Amino acid sequence: MFKRFLRKKTTAEAAHDERLSPEQIIKQIKEGDEQLREKFIADYRPYVAKVTSGFCKRYVDPTRDDEFSIALTAFNEAITQFSSESGRSFLSFAETVMRRRLIDYVRKEQRHLKTVPYTAFDQQDEEEQIYNPLDTKMALHAYQLKQDGDDRRLEIEEYTKELMQFQISFMELAECSPKHADSRQLLQGIAQTLASQRDMFAQLYVTGKLPVKELTELCGVSRKTVERNRKYIIAISLIMNGTYPYLSDYLNITIPKQGKEAGL
Repeated sequence: MFKRFLRKKTTAEAAHDERLSPEQIIKQIKEGDEQLREKFIADYRPYVAKVTSGFCKRYVDPTRDDEFSIALTAFNEAITQFSSESGRSFLSFAETVMRRRLIDYVRKEQRHLKTVPYTAFDQQDEEEQIYNPLDTKMALHAYQLKQDGDDRRLEIEEYTKELMQFQISFMELAECSPKHADSRQLLQGIAQTLASQRDMFAQLYVTGKLPVKELTELCGVSRKTVERNRKYIIAISLIMNGTYPYLSDYLNITIPKQGKEAGL
């Protein structure tokens, strides 16, 4: 990979130098420009290090700290997962993905710490001072609890704003949510179809109207079913097409199989 940076500028590198936004660059990457992906990741290593250091509440050394490697892998994952149709900026999305992967890493490390003596983790820093990474892990645990709460709050705020574009309030979700599991599974299946069809989902965002005819044909349900449950279908499709892990868990959202109309 490093050899590529020593050669003359490639087409991908030239395109990057035109001050394209991250979202525009990712669009080119998703069109098959893998060389641009490598350069994009290399250019944003300082950003990844900054986010990682902020999460860990200490300086993170990219050459030796596992946390940086975890975050860098997550940044690459974010490139693959990012959807310009979500309305979010890429860097905001990437930071969320990196933070979640780091939280997962900390959780695994904490489970491991239970079986290892505390002093076994003593290390020397660059100034030959003894420190214990366990202290950092414990601080991270406290930070994680607070961060989870903040993430939930921010996620709900972001989702509420997105719902407002379709004249749906967050409080309405409880009212329009199906009471029966079969009905809920069917409607979530319709929402999944909507979220997975780019053209239809884009049409929803542009017009604010649910593509009823297309959904009835694709899902094999009646027009009445789709129209009666418009708000719920839209609300769930937004979660499925976005990055709302807490809401997905809270609303018990899965990717269901299409089935009969379950009495809707």
